[in-house]
Amino acid sequence: MISEDRAHYRAKILVCDDDFNVRLLTRQCLEAEDMVVVEAADGTEAIDVFARERPDLVFLDVEMPGMTGLEVCQRIRQMPQGESIPIMIVTGSDDRESIDQGFQAGATQYKTKPVNWSLLGRDVQYMLRASDAFNALKRQEDRLRYLAYYDPLTSLPNRRSFNEQLNRILKRCRRHDTGAALLFIDLDHFKRINDSIGHSRGDRLLVEIAKRLTVELREDDAINYYTENSANDEHEYTSNTEIARLGGDEFTVVLSDVKDSAHIEKVAKRILNTLSEPIALQSHNPVVTPSIGIAVFPQDGQDPDALIRNADTAMYVAKAAGRACFRFYDEEMNARAVEQLKMEEELRYAMSSNQLELRYQPQIDTATGTVVSMEALVRWKHPDRGMISPLEFIPVAERTGQIIELGDWVLGEINRHCRYWDSLGLTPFRVCVNISPIQFNQDDLPKRMRAFLESAHIPANRLEVELTESAIMNDAPANIKKLSELKELGLEVAVDDFGTGYSSLSYLKRFPIDTLKIDQSFVADLDTTDGAAIVDAIIALSNTLNLRVIAEGIEQKDQLDYLVAKGCHLLQGYYFARPLYPEDVPDTLQQDFSADLTPKPQD
Repeated sequence: MISEDRAHYRAKILVCDDDFNVRLLTRQCLEAEDMVVVEAADGTEAIDVFARERPDLVFLDVEMPGMTGLEVCQRIRQMPQGESIPIMIVTGSDDRESIDQGFQAGATQYKTKPVNWSLLGRDVQYMLRASDAFNALKRQEDRLRYLAYYDPLTSLPNRRSFNEQLNRILKRCRRHDTGAALLFIDLDHFKRINDSIGHSRGDRLLVEIAKRLTVELREDDAINYYTENSANDEHEYTSNTEIARLGGDEFTVVLSDVKDSAHIEKVAKRILNTLSEPIALQSHNPVVTPSIGIAVFPQDGQDPDALIRNADTAMYVAKAAGRACFRFYDEEMNARAVEQLKMEEELRYAMSSNQLELRYQPQIDTATGTVVSMEALVRWKHPDRGMISPLEFIPVAERTGQIIELGDWVLGEINRHCRYWDSLGLTPFRVCVNISPIQFNQDDLPKRMRAFLESAHIPANRLEVELTESAIMNDAPANIKKLSELKELGLEVAVDDFGTGYSSLSYLKRFPIDTLKIDQSFVADLDTTDGAAIVDAIIALSNTLNLRVIAEGIEQKDQLDYLVAKGCHLLQGYYFARPLYPEDVPDTLQQDFSADLTPKPQD
């Protein structure tokens, strides 16, 4: 059955024969079937007409002076548009050898002379129908091949293509004793793009990233995309650069025939620069920086799996170093990765085997010199390693999602300790608990906090949740709503590490918060002009917004005197006490620190 497209399309037929009468008869037969006919009187003219007219079928006489029909057939098959065109050859020879020669030259069908003119139109129609079916099947196969080897969003090679190409590149490098480099690229904070302005614009951003990679590396690196045709012939591969999208916001660049790390570093810097430029997405112009991990063949891995694993490890090191940078893999990274994996396993066991402890650091009211609140701090007492710093295990808990379970454990311990202190008849005091960004990003955080307060029977105003400045500023409008829900429960809200997140003052005024906490790095720099100026500004800002302000990390008398003189409301640090066991809290609550708040006499 002729396709609908063919039914409304007049097929164009190239008739090539040196006999004018044959061309005339052929034209009459084909035009009677509503076809368009173009003619050529010899082989050379046939090639020119074919290139110019791009016919749907070629009717070709074999015996012609000069270039024979078989030679014309071979030449057409070598042309890009002639690879699958149907070609009917007409020959006066009907022996088996002559027919075989025709098919070897690329003919689709043959006719022997004299031609049955009454059947020619029908034969051509059937050849066109078969060509339609063949081309439709080929298009479908091409589409399936494309989907198998290319990412449909960015048109870059996909993970399958990347894996096969990397294998081929490494084989080639071994054969020629050359080097290669794998650059593993992950976009920083890409999730916030999807969450804030939608997945559709996130997809457009990924397309732009792919385009920038392609354009940037095409300037002086030959880019070759993997195709099935090249899979079977390693000698055809001459590319120096292969770009792929593995999925999500992960991209790879493979450089082959690299001579030194300077070239790799140059390419990495170019990628950093071009991907870090703002991207126009209608009314938004987000900047999404890349973190790049680099593994070099053969020193960083002898096979694709090792190279990918080590490049991925280096990428995470780049993220830990502050993002928007690149890092080369080294053996220490692998050792740290193994150590991190071990810590993940041990932390999971620690939470179920009573290795974790909760300590409390007092906060002193500068107006009275008394302890008015305590910050709850987690400590890990490992049976073999001793005390493990929270700076080591909290990031592991956040990365693995164990921070949610750890947060629930902290609240449970606070509940238990508050009941213990209440049984001693102590005056209730405020307990400050840290909420990690991952906990805060949970949609059900207000609901979970409500359930805790109801089950623990703790007055809500006895708890103050501490959130980092960067956590609340990420998607500020949505977070204002969530903070308001926490405030509606009766909880107090503090912003921890204030001054490090570059808050917008216009948003800060809208946040339903009670306390600003000056980061201890600024307290440590109070003896510098910049450090003192930042502390002064935060205290002045808190007074303007009617917020409490607390300084942490106080270790020296000079720091204490400065903060008291500037009107800081609450003080915390080793100068007063290290984090205490729950049993030591009652005695500390009875202490009066007024004498410590008196400035030391001047010399």
